[in-house]
Amino acid sequence: MKTLVLTEPGRFDRTDTDDPGAPGAGDAIIRIHRVGICGTDLHAFRGRQPFFTYPRILGHELGAEVVAVGDGVDQVQVGDHVAVEPYLNCGNCLPCRRGRPNCCESLRVLGVHVDGGMRELISVPAGKLHRSDTLTLEQLALVETLGIGAHAVQRAGLQAGETVLVVGAGPIGLATLQFAALAGARAHVLEPNDMRRAFARERFAVAGCHTPTDDVQELWRSMGDAPTCVFDATGSQAAMEAAFDLPAPSGRLVFVGFQLQRLSFANPDFHRRELTLMSSRNSTAAEFTRIVSLLEAGHIDTTPWITHRAAFDDVVETFPSWLEPETGVVKAMLELT
Repeated sequence: MKTLVLTEPGRFDRTDTDDPGAPGAGDAIIRIHRVGICGTDLHAFRGRQPFFTYPRILGHELGAEVVAVGDGVDQVQVGDHVAVEPYLNCGNCLPCRRGRPNCCESLRVLGVHVDGGMRELISVPAGKLHRSDTLTLEQLALVETLGIGAHAVQRAGLQAGETVLVVGAGPIGLATLQFAALAGARAHVLEPNDMRRAFARERFAVAGCHTPTDDVQELWRSMGDAPTCVFDATGSQAAMEAAFDLPAPSGRLVFVGFQLQRLSFANPDFHRRELTLMSSRNSTAAEFTRIVSLLEAGHIDTTPWITHRAAFDDVVETFPSWLEPETGVVKAMLELT
């Protein structure tokens, strides 16, 4: 079974691994056709991914086909095309019991904490599969990325007509923009990279694109209204600390990206403006179901998303180029079949 293994930072090996065999009760064997490449994978390749050990089979944005099901499985059947919810939660801890499995105390994510989908076949709990009769395998591989933005917007409780600022126009920022627009918000983006700003302006329904500035009042004037909600999707310590200055008084700040270093902010100003600070982690099964429905109904256009592709036989040589800003990658897709 052909497999791509990240053996150490900066090095992939093509290898063969054992067939997963017959599925256990409640599980399904799926054939991976498409793997979306995200920041997690790029950080792992660089050796900068936390909670990570080598060797590791990457891949958590998956478009797949069901090839076998175990006893007790009725959610999917052989031949179904599915998106994979890659968050393996325990079901027993307090967050799981409260309906917050994305915050599971022992959460394991495919391709991060355990081996993922850069291989032909993998066994997964059938309850983590979301089927569609109409979506392409590439669209199904995008559901997980879209879910990060959907969950962040759900956490924020956006209302129609709000002015929103998304900091960072990478895939997670764009996913957040997508769902902010669906919520009826006037969504602006703050991004230093010229190519990413242009991409957001041309391909997404943004109210405005802005470059970082130290003059917050001028930024607010350029937006028309101060943002009542700011989403930081950068994962940059400097950007995340600067983001505390961006929401309007009484506004919210949502950290979609994360960073290992401690963050600091001016408490008197934070308190004076009575800001609400939130984090947003992964997404949930309900959001996967909603996104599949939105895609099937044509409410989300995935045409702009995939800017680069590589076949299994080419990805070892191609992958390093996706780390270079001048390559202009928004979303790269590995084609296993």
